[in-house]
Amino acid sequence: MKTVLLSFVAVVTLMLSCGKEPSREELAGQAAKACYDHLIAGRYDEFVAATAGTDSLPASYREQLLVNAHQFAALQKSEHGGIGSVEVLRVKIDSLSGQANAFLMLCFADSIKEEIVVPMVEHNGRWMMR
Repeated sequence: MKTVLLSFVAVVTLMLSCGKEPSREELAGQAAKACYDHLIAGRYDEFVAATAGTDSLPASYREQLLVNAHQFAALQKSEHGGIGSVEVLRVKIDSLSGQANAFLMLCFADSIKEEIVVPMVEHNGRWMMR
C-alpha cells in the first residue's frame, strides 16, 4: 500500500511539473547552452547571431567575430581535443537590470572541465549573450 501511494504521488508530481512554464533562469540557461552548442557544432554564424546587437554590425566587424569564434574553437581542439559538451550549472538574474549570468561547465574531450560565466540579456523576449 505504501509503495502504491508513493507511486501515485510521484506520478501526480510529474504531471504537475510537465505543464509548468520554464522560469526566466531556465530560459536564460537554455539559451546560453544553445549558444555554446552552436560553437561546438561549428555553426559560428549562429553563435555570433546569438549575441545581442550583432544584427546591426558592419559586415567587416561581424566577419571578425566569426573568425574569432572559429579560432577559439580551433584552439580548444588543439589544446583539449575540443569541447565535448556543455552543462548549465546555475543562472543568476539581476532583478534591477534584468540581465543574467549563466554559469556553464565546458567539458573538454581530454576530461578537463572549466566553469565559465556567460553574461546574458533579454532582447525582444529572447535571451542572448551580451
